[in-house]
Amino acid sequence: MTTGWNGRNSGGPDPLNSGMIAGLRAYWEALREGDMLPRRDRVDPRGIVGALEHSFLIERIAPGIARFRIAGMVFNDLMSMDIRGMPMSCLFLGDARDRLQLDLERVFRTPSILTLDLLAERHLGRAPLRGRIQLLPMLNAQGDSSLAIGCLDLDGPTGRAPRRFSITATKLEPVQTGAGPAPVATEQPQPGAALPPPPRAKPGVPYLRLVKS
Repeated sequence: MTTGWNGRNSGGPDPLNSGMIAGLRAYWEALREGDMLPRRDRVDPRGIVGALEHSFLIERIAPGIARFRIAGMVFNDLMSMDIRGMPMSCLFLGDARDRLQLDLERVFRTPSILTLDLLAERHLGRAPLRGRIQLLPMLNAQGDSSLAIGCLDLDGPTGRAPRRFSITATKLEPVQTGAGPAPVATEQPQPGAALPPPPRAKPGVPYLRLVKS
């Protein structure tokens, strides 16, 4: 039985090594030059065609607050609206937003890779829905770490929109951007929360819109 991302008692590989999230992360790693974070202007959508529908780009606009600059079509399905320009917190339930704010600031300031396991709220017409989201910090045109590219993988039907999520587990991985040993990643599961099974990638027609600021 899988108990976390590190594969304890799972009898199998780390679930983050498969699916759309792993594909986006591999592309992000390939864009790095030495220890530098990737630059936004080097991203070519053709490099992540298998994950475009589930990918997004956020921009830090205040401490712990980031807005969507680019969002794939899966987010339209989740929220029943175009979320470009909206804060990332719009995807989360109220009790998860304070925690998200703290973790987002670590993404940009440390910088760190952030992975969240998610569980959607349930109401009439809304089937169980679990997901996983990963954020990867990037540099803007001025060389500041104020952007992050990410991917949301879902395990279940979207159902009746809107769907918002609670956070069941968090993993922060500080990114090594200089000399010295690699930092140690931290995991912070919510008390009493069951970790979801690894989401499976779903086929779909890639689509991504670009908004210029």
